[in-house]
Amino acid sequence: MNELLISRYQNLAAYSRWANRRLYVAAAALSDTQYRADRGAFFGSVHGTLNHLLVTDRIWMRRITGMGEAPDRLDAILFDTLPELETARYLEDVRIVDFVGTLSGWVLRADLHYSNSSGQKFHQPLANVLDHLFNHQTHHRGQVHCLLSGFLGNAATPSLDLIQFQRETGLARTEAT
Repeated sequence: MNELLISRYQNLAAYSRWANRRLYVAAAALSDTQYRADRGAFFGSVHGTLNHLLVTDRIWMRRITGMGEAPDRLDAILFDTLPELETARYLEDVRIVDFVGTLSGWVLRADLHYSNSSGQKFHQPLANVLDHLFNHQTHHRGQVHCLLSGFLGNAATPSLDLIQFQRETGLARTEAT
């Protein structure tokens, strides 16, 4: 059972890296005006939402590992240009994939003790925290995807479906007829 759970998080980390890459390629097709346009998303624009995703991943990875930067605001703009943000996103994805590659069953079951941005203290199993980390990424990537679709159209906006990742990477295979 532990191997299955560990494999699940390794697959989710790989999926997130794959989906982020596809999202950034699509975002690069936007004009700077489109990229920064406040379209009413929770973090306003593609730029604001992509920054938020990096901010929260850094916060959670700091809580989990005790290392790295942890911005103090969820709406912080860490990087002002898409290329800078893309480089930082790539490095954070590598960090997450590498971390998940070190997991063991006992680590996943162990409680993580942390404080939220208001200073309130919590503890919960690391597995639950990782569930949140990957779900949160998917939630906000979906918002960016919607913004991109509005600018580029559906045909120019890539699929971010987990099943598409699984098919492309061999985790789902076609059956011989």
